[in-house]
Amino acid sequence: MTRTQGVVGAFDDMGFALAFQVTVRKPLGLPAELVNVPGATGRAANELGMDDELAACPRTLSHVVYFVPDAAKAEAFYVRLGFTVTDRLGGGPFLRPAGTSEHHTLFLIQTPPFRKGVEHFTFHMGGPTEVMVAGTRFVQKGYESFWGPGRHKLGSNWFWYFNSPLGCHVEYDADMDLHDPSWTPRDLPMGAENSQYFLLKSSEKWAPGGPPPSGVRDRKAV
Repeated sequence: MTRTQGVVGAFDDMGFALAFQVTVRKPLGLPAELVNVPGATGRAANELGMDDELAACPRTLSHVVYFVPDAAKAEAFYVRLGFTVTDRLGGGPFLRPAGTSEHHTLFLIQTPPFRKGVEHFTFHMGGPTEVMVAGTRFVQKGYESFWGPGRHKLGSNWFWYFNSPLGCHVEYDADMDLHDPSWTPRDLPMGAENSQYFLLKSSEKWAPGGPPPSGVRDRKAV
């Protein structure tokens, strides 16, 4: 165990470095993404739902996902630290710590012993529109879309994952489920049907008449 400037660090039973530090969560007073829906109060007259200047910046760190060689052992460790299991997918637990009702801040995926480490980390956005806008801007800057956009089944959050130069994936998400102690965890097998309700695919922009002929697109790319 080490101690540096108020941070207490240690390693768990599987070799992952951990650190504990007393922090104070700052309240956010940011408005939610507005939607114009029949029968509900939405945007005011002349208030645009989208414009080219939308900031679409991350609001908070949403969650971290680890590959672990023993998901049950890792789950027991975090439960001792006060985490609660919300759901399980393929035996891997979605965990939330005391002090938050978000579906998960940590997800553990069972993998072979030779494969462990960070799979991805995620940033909360202001809503699905911000996920789509931020993701589109990522693609336009040359980052490779890995998975999404779409909407998860467990947690219900919108998602879009990207390959990153950090050796792991990075995700934007929005609109995650909230749970309290009355929630009963679900246990679903790993698979495409349980990973998302739907999955979209990023592609080049094109007009209602259809995408340009392949030859035109090829010349444009060159």
